[in-house]
Amino acid sequence: MNEPLVQIKNLKKYFTVRTDFFGRPTSVLKAVDDVSFEIRRGEAFGLVGESGCGKTTIGKMLVNLYRPTSGTILFDGRDLTAMDEEERRKCCRDIQLIFQDPYASLNPRMTIGDIIAEPIRINHLLPSSEVEGRVNYLLGCVGLANHLRNRYPHEFSGGQRQRVGIARALAVQPKLIVCDEPVSALDVSIQAQVLNLLHDLKDEFGLTYLFIAHGLNVVKHISDRVGVMYLGKLMEIASKRELYEKPLNPYTQALLSAIPVTDVTRKKERIILKGDVPSPIDPGEGCRFASRCFKVFEGCDRICPPLRDVGNGHLVACRLYDTLVGSADSDSVSQ
Repeated sequence: MNEPLVQIKNLKKYFTVRTDFFGRPTSVLKAVDDVSFEIRRGEAFGLVGESGCGKTTIGKMLVNLYRPTSGTILFDGRDLTAMDEEERRKCCRDIQLIFQDPYASLNPRMTIGDIIAEPIRINHLLPSSEVEGRVNYLLGCVGLANHLRNRYPHEFSGGQRQRVGIARALAVQPKLIVCDEPVSALDVSIQAQVLNLLHDLKDEFGLTYLFIAHGLNVVKHISDRVGVMYLGKLMEIASKRELYEKPLNPYTQALLSAIPVTDVTRKKERIILKGDVPSPIDPGEGCRFASRCFKVFEGCDRICPPLRDVGNGHLVACRLYDTLVGSADSDSVSQ
């Protein structure tokens, strides 16, 4: 088993919504609330959930766009949260981000050659005479011809722009790439091409991915393990195969039931969730999913279950499982 490249422990990110007369926060939004997991070296870890569940916030904390409210982020054995600004800047060269929107993430006043070359020049990775050759090599890696390097982003399609974004992320030879819904803004016909490209680049460059998405069918295509988030909390973590074949958390079961079935002869029961989504400002003390859960029982709205290992590296946060195995008082497990 590969050693962990990223270890996230008890990570929290709260945003102040309102303050009193003295500037003290009176209302906070709990975007990420006590989340712990690890990403092993060389794997693709998928993070899925509804919009607003906090998955992108975790990715932005990894690349130093947000500072955590509390908790630790260990990257390659180094604590990112304990570093000063200069140390974080150097370390974050090993962590790159592929943005969701390929239209807004590229500077319209720069050619794609300059866009890809910029991080190489800023980090002084190569002599000036070698930068052009490196840019041509990266363009070839993402399936773009060298003669396109002098064109501007508006001359490309969405899929081609995302390929430029991928080449830019590869330019500094990172160890980890945070893919923030990299195909959600693309046509369905292009999504598979970009996913296959990411899969091939992972093997070619020995990359590790944090793949953020809200589509379970997309995550299934590229991920080795999958974490499911809901309203700032991790509900379940398992290998791709085990999660899709034997989901334990009711929220995961509901998500999987919503995946469209292409085989018209195959019957699939759809789980329709009822109830209201709690406010992230005041989510309550219990399970975040209790107000919509179709298997809720007494106490779920008062007790927040931690992630527990149920075997084979399958972690689940649900009191239903605790009741079935009689382990309600067992210690929580965080990787």
